[in-house]
Amino acid sequence: MKNNYFLFLVSVAFFFISSGATHAAETELWRNGISLIPYPRTVEMGGVDFVFEKQIDILIDQGAKPEDMFAAEELSRQLNEEWNIECRITEVSTGTNIVLTRQGAPEKVGEQGYRLETSASQLVIRANDAAGLFYGTQSLIQLIQKGRQGPYIKGMAITDWPDISWRAVHYDTKHFQEKKEYVKEFIRTLARYKINTLIWEWEDKFAYKSHPEVGAPGAFTMEEMQELTRYAHQYHMQIVPLVQGLGHVSFILKHPENKHLREIESNNWGFCPLNEGTYELMFDLLEEAIEATPGSEYIHIGCDETYVLGKGVDCGCKAKMEEIGKYSLRMIYINRVANQMKEWGRKPIAWAAGRYDPNEKVKPTEGLITWGGDDPIRDMKALEEGYPLYVYDPNPGIEHLFLPYFYRETEYNQYGGHLERSYKRLSEAALSGNFEGMISTSWNCSGVHNQIWMLRYITAAEYSWSGKGPDLDEFEEKYFTNYYGSGSRDVKELFLLLNKASYYYMDAFERKVWHWGEVGKTHLPDLPRDDIEYDPFWNTEYQEMVGRSREQLPRMERVLDICRINLELGVKNSYDFELFTRIAELFQHTARTYLALSDLENSITVAHRSHFDNPQAAYSALVEGARIVEENLAEREEVFSLIKTTWEKSQLPRGMSTPEKKYIHGRDQQRNFANRRPDLSFMIYDEQLLGLEKYLEQLQDYIVWYQKTYLLVSD
Repeated sequence: MKNNYFLFLVSVAFFFISSGATHAAETELWRNGISLIPYPRTVEMGGVDFVFEKQIDILIDQGAKPEDMFAAEELSRQLNEEWNIECRITEVSTGTNIVLTRQGAPEKVGEQGYRLETSASQLVIRANDAAGLFYGTQSLIQLIQKGRQGPYIKGMAITDWPDISWRAVHYDTKHFQEKKEYVKEFIRTLARYKINTLIWEWEDKFAYKSHPEVGAPGAFTMEEMQELTRYAHQYHMQIVPLVQGLGHVSFILKHPENKHLREIESNNWGFCPLNEGTYELMFDLLEEAIEATPGSEYIHIGCDETYVLGKGVDCGCKAKMEEIGKYSLRMIYINRVANQMKEWGRKPIAWAAGRYDPNEKVKPTEGLITWGGDDPIRDMKALEEGYPLYVYDPNPGIEHLFLPYFYRETEYNQYGGHLERSYKRLSEAALSGNFEGMISTSWNCSGVHNQIWMLRYITAAEYSWSGKGPDLDEFEEKYFTNYYGSGSRDVKELFLLLNKASYYYMDAFERKVWHWGEVGKTHLPDLPRDDIEYDPFWNTEYQEMVGRSREQLPRMERVLDICRINLELGVKNSYDFELFTRIAELFQHTARTYLALSDLENSITVAHRSHFDNPQAAYSALVEGARIVEENLAEREEVFSLIKTTWEKSQLPRGMSTPEKKYIHGRDQQRNFANRRPDLSFMIYDEQLLGLEKYLEQLQDYIVWYQKTYLLVSD
């Protein structure tokens, strides 16, 4: 093991010293206009190009297995949808064709690997297993370019296999539920980039039969989840259910029938690990989760963020923690549940057990997966003790509605630079050879739409497949070309603008209170009284935010222009630009609200100064103030309506109830930004808290009084 650790350090050092040499093949692809993700292990450019005819055969082995037939059918579908190429799947060669075969593959590609070669009459993909054959077809699709004679692939040979065999994306749906067709499309997208595991934190988005109170209205049924699991298996992806336990369980403990299982009666966040009823309920849920995901190897039992753990006095948890420590108290629960999962044939995963510590009194059960990548010495100790080691790609942050891909403000810099950190962590782990798996997390505390996580997911796909992938700058360029198409324009600029604007949005009104504590409160301008007396303070108090708001308007106009141009160009994944449009409009509305409040106070100031000399002018200024508020409220309603319409193209209405079941909204100790309201109004809740509706009513009453009193207008 010591030698392995030495080799690990040497390989990492060599990677960073010689990165220019290792990127030569990818640079050649990129120079030829090819944006293949993930990076292939070896590429040999040269030879004859393979030109697609309008009709082409896909040649498969005689007696091909069903999974190989699926790879051919999926390739046929993609060629038709993306390039208008008609395909026939056959076992008999007829000349120019694509060949998918399990014969003659190099032994070194192992499982999941493939060999792709072009010639004038054939494009051949060879693999040792079904996954490798499928991944070869997904590379093929990305290699196609548009030429004068039609679609073609440059002459080349690729030999490819993964550095890390188990490549997982964490899918967090605690605050949203995407529709079934969206989930299927998500699975297809991840498979295209060779992700083979979806760890689905579904919380109340699964309709448990044993405890029907837990599943939210509209939750996926047992039959629907089994359908999605089987669908994913076709794409060589397993769905791993993540059923949170011990902590993170307000979706269970908010219900009155489960309240007796709380460690602290007033707190719905955590189970009592010493209560036998905890295990009875969790085993019911986990057994159903296994049934819902047939054929999957793993199950994730959560157990992180156990804020309540060890605080219960009456249940004995406090005394037990003082005896053995919090880590070991947590392991009592984890080990009991994990051992039961092993008996039921699943490999258990738990967040909290992931940081192996040999000094603790209670050790993780045998085979429990260990998360690593940030501490090589601790990682090697875990390996020496026989625990599987999986690299953890750290969550980017909890910024609101957009992710800090390219920019992070110092105040929020608790995770470090996002893409840079993922790149470094994953490429080092892939090169070390010590990691069986990788997980890229997406804890969605702040309401980010799943589509906006795609850059993160695909970054993880790139560098977990190949540690010798392109440098980060090249990958970023390649990503935007690959994912949105070669015709897309200025998308990185759009990302950076929204990235920065999310910090402005977070600083507006009271939004940060839910994770950052004392942040102050934005007040409204003072209402006029008596002879238009008022306290002029608003523009002085909020001068900085007014200035920042003015800066945001042209930036968001630029975002809207980029979205409009790309939608007109017909780019791939165009739904993303609809989401970007709505987010920009929301950020823009936030800025306009500050500017409206500034203008409102200015109107009251004009009325105040005009009162004794020109009551009619004062009255007009007051009416203008009311108009400003009315327009802002109307804009808020329009912006929110468009957000709902756009989000609900892919999601069920958030927090919806049905005739059969009412949705129960419960806040919890985590104080997630996205959980402040049961529906999507969490995005505009701070504007609602301003109380502009009541303010407008009072201002209008004052205007009527002023008109009667000073303009002598009767009813």
